Amino acid sequence: MLAGSIQADDHGMKKDIVDTAAGAGQFETLVAAVEAAGLVETLKGEGPFTVFAPTDEAFGALPEGTVESLLEPENQEQLQAILTYHVVPGNIMAEDAMAADSATTVQGQDITITTMDGSVMINDATVVQADIEASNGVIHVIDSVLMPE
Repeated sequence: MLAGSIQADDHGMKKDIVDTAAGAGQFETLVAAVEAAGLVETLKGEGPFTVFAPTDEAFGALPEGTVESLLEPENQEQLQAILTYHVVPGNIMAEDAMAADSATTVQGQDITITTMDGSVMINDATVVQADIEASNGVIHVIDSVLMPE
């Protein structure tokens, strides 16, 4: 499993979710979006949080101009809603997620969790890497951006 290679140790202490994502190299768009949405302090908070983190490639698959538009200051509320739809309160490891069929996000709507052929799906996104532990929660890498209704 690749989780160990991303797991961050800073003098024996794990990094928080934001610093872990920033250091992973595959979440530059997500980190920029978290900054633009004003959610850095929240996600550096005590938690614990479970973050379903879309990769840069997942953001790149959105219709052209979507990311740039969401990063505009006038769209901050919409960006916050999308990002908080990727966060579930608590520390939900993959094994726990596989036993669940849904979870309520920080944004307020539920996400659907299904397991098919050994893969965990969050709505229509596939978890491509699970259980990246941080000091204030866990990150599960997903292959597409979740959009609230």
